[in-house]
Amino acid sequence: MGNRKYAHFTLGVEEEYMVLDPSTRELKSHEQKIVIEGQKILKDKVKAEMHQAVVEVGTDICADIDEAFKDVAALRGTIAAIAGELGLWVGASGTHPFSHWENQLITDHVRYNQIVNELQEAARSNLIFGLHVHVGMEDRRMAIHIANTARYFLPHVYALSTNSPFWEGRQTGYKSFRTKVFDKFPRTGIPDYFENIESYESYVNLLIKTNCIDNAKKIWWDLRVHPFFNTVEFRICDVPMTINETITIAALFQAICAKIYKLRTQNLSFMMYQRSVINENKWRASRYGIDGTLIDFGKETEVETKALILELLDFVDDVVDDLGSRHILNYVHTIFQQGTGADRQLAVFQKNQNLVEVVDYIQDQFLRV
Repeated sequence: MGNRKYAHFTLGVEEEYMVLDPSTRELKSHEQKIVIEGQKILKDKVKAEMHQAVVEVGTDICADIDEAFKDVAALRGTIAAIAGELGLWVGASGTHPFSHWENQLITDHVRYNQIVNELQEAARSNLIFGLHVHVGMEDRRMAIHIANTARYFLPHVYALSTNSPFWEGRQTGYKSFRTKVFDKFPRTGIPDYFENIESYESYVNLLIKTNCIDNAKKIWWDLRVHPFFNTVEFRICDVPMTINETITIAALFQAICAKIYKLRTQNLSFMMYQRSVINENKWRASRYGIDGTLIDFGKETEVETKALILELLDFVDDVVDDLGSRHILNYVHTIFQQGTGADRQLAVFQKNQNLVEVVDYIQDQFLRV
């Protein structure tokens, strides 16, 4: 169990899984059967998503990373078992290697119908699978400070999560094509810097007042102070292929928040960077994953992405023992050795140029730790 001084940095992990037809390996509508059966066991921890071939799960509020690990592992195990009983498979990848969105059914729900009506093809084609990590905050004032600062590190962690190299049967050349698909939505990407919580809330209220959005959940940035919960929600990552990868990323986001908090309580602050500058690193992370370079804006030079991720681990090092997450964060080195989900998908594809084998691999990895 983590140290009490960071006890309010609780964790919530949401993952989106793909439902697969075992005979064709295509995405398949489960007609909400997985959700209906899942809710009998998991209550509201399993939900329908906009596309019927997607199942979304969310953990309870977890006191520390070990609790989150148990919860994610249990959710994956339960959903895989229910799918199996229904003659279906599940897998975790930011995009399906070859299914086409045009063939996928939309869930009949007021909110989804409204989004499709407004966003049209951008919504219908948004057949992607993400990971959202919520980190609890003591109050919203601290939350906006942490969100502002944490923006800088989004590309570093995103690079570790890259798991969507294929789209509609094509090798895209990106390690994460998922964000390219999502970029068609409004109010996405790296958020701006907000002076304080009041300026964030007045921005939200302006959008509601002018009928841009009906509530702040339609702000789909890569991280946001959650509209209803006292959390900072990290939304940039592809859903990782394995449980360990998901938990490593959750632990890293939690550690970043705790470190920024620690600096703030010591009256220290971290450099704030403009959205346009952080976007350069986000683009590099989506294109090259952990194999490229990111810009170190302090030194104004390109640095290997892996080296910057190691620097990030050094940066958070003095809070990880208090959080009780050192054993998990060590897994970053394993990701460096094995490659991200995207690297492993590409390696499978390279053997026989066969995307069906890639789907089989994704499905096989789903319950791996």
